[in-house]
Amino acid sequence: MSIPRTFVTLGFFFVLFIVQESVVSLIHFPIAGFSLYLAIAIALIALEDNNGAIVMGFLGGIVLDLSPTSNAPFGQWALILTIVGYIVAANKESIADFTLSPLTFVLFVAFGVSVALLAYLAFGTLLGEGNGSFRRDIVIVCANAVWTIIFTPIFLPALRHFRRASLTSRER
Repeated sequence: MSIPRTFVTLGFFFVLFIVQESVVSLIHFPIAGFSLYLAIAIALIALEDNNGAIVMGFLGGIVLDLSPTSNAPFGQWALILTIVGYIVAANKESIADFTLSPLTFVLFVAFGVSVALLAYLAFGTLLGEGNGSFRRDIVIVCANAVWTIIFTPIFLPALRHFRRASLTSRER
């Protein structure tokens, strides 16, 4: 990932973070909330090459760590999304090119968001945070997966265009 593209991506993540914190988090979804930020971050990680996926995960995690509503230690989201980026990058060839089929891509994004949320809960437990009851946490993760499956097809075409526009001529 080139330096100019890194700054464009970081700016995109900041704008997305502001939209998440000021608009999406104020909407009361039935059952539990929806994280537009995580869904777009996981989708961008999946669209990247091996090194780009890890860098994209780290950048997305650092911006998400700035959330004033999060009581987690700074760097926890960066660690989690970097690990998710590494897992995606390491298994990209064995998974095949799931990004070409819209249905499998939407399911992958929902699965990735669920894994990231479960990792957040696991790391939070290891760090001694009070996450709530196990049953409520599972309901939140499952509801977030359902909302991700519903909303990802809406923003996926625009996300592909943004990624294509952010590529430099050498990266294309």
